Amino acid sequence: MGAHLRLISDERPLEEDPLDAYSRVVTDVARALSPSVASLRFRRGSGSAVVITPDGFLLTSAHVVGRATRGTASFVDGREFAVETVGTDPLSDLAVLRADASDLAAAELGDAEQLSVGQLVVAIGNPNGFAGSVTAGVVSALGRSLPTRSGSASRIVENVIQTDASLNPGNSGGALADGRARVVGINTAVAGIGVGLAVPINQTTRNIVVALMSEGRFRRAYIGIAGGSRPLPPRLRARLARAAAVEIVDVVAGSPASGAGLLPEDLIVAVNGSAVESVDDLQRLMTRDSIGRPLPVSVVRGGDELVVEVVPEELET
Repeated sequence: MGAHLRLISDERPLEEDPLDAYSRVVTDVARALSPSVASLRFRRGSGSAVVITPDGFLLTSAHVVGRATRGTASFVDGREFAVETVGTDPLSDLAVLRADASDLAAAELGDAEQLSVGQLVVAIGNPNGFAGSVTAGVVSALGRSLPTRSGSASRIVENVIQTDASLNPGNSGGALADGRARVVGINTAVAGIGVGLAVPINQTTRNIVVALMSEGRFRRAYIGIAGGSRPLPPRLRARLARAAAVEIVDVVAGSPASGAGLLPEDLIVAVNGSAVESVDDLQRLMTRDSIGRPLPVSVVRGGDELVVEVVPEELET
């Protein structure tokens, strides 16, 4: 009885290799976004930037720009433009530049609040000018914190994205994108071997970008406390219908908080009627509209609830 030979061509088509599908997503994102990512060169530094409007606005990291007022932006199509610094905000590590151009390929901004741990992300930079750098990985953690400083002022950037997509030298200020080529973060730092951090694109950072584009700076209110999120005990949790509050660790002497009588170990549960469960909640409320305006701050002190009126000042950076 003769053996039956089966040819490769006789095999039924196999399902698509998952690795091929992964590769296609990465290459599609790179193809879509690379024209929107510029290589920046300044007198004392370099990095990457993301085009956010066709008429020349670019978003990058504040630490890439530093104190520079002018530089150049190069793109993968060979074009090069002069850029000027429109505004920087070191406390969010974001900066906006303006290129002398009117027909740039603007990237689509996404929403980092929709990311999940394990989700595919692609980091795109342009460290060399005419050849972009692409790495891929997953969101390895959400909710990381990034300390920033400007002069005597310091701030914690909350909800920073942690990814295992390698960040190459010169990638700071470049795009972190989701699988649909939407920019969900601005690459900012390497936190260890195989660990990169990106400032998230969310409503808070959108507000900062709009202010930098229109005014050249982002004004913040300041009350003068240091603190952190703390889970509420069951009795308070049930009474206040929330899980956590911000515990005051320190009150700056001579600050609005000090003048209003806020004390270490006070638990801030609301500001101006808005619930406060984290430092990020509190920072979101410290907007320009709060400067010089009396704000009722609801606190729990020794088990008792009380309301303290605080008049925030403008944070000097």
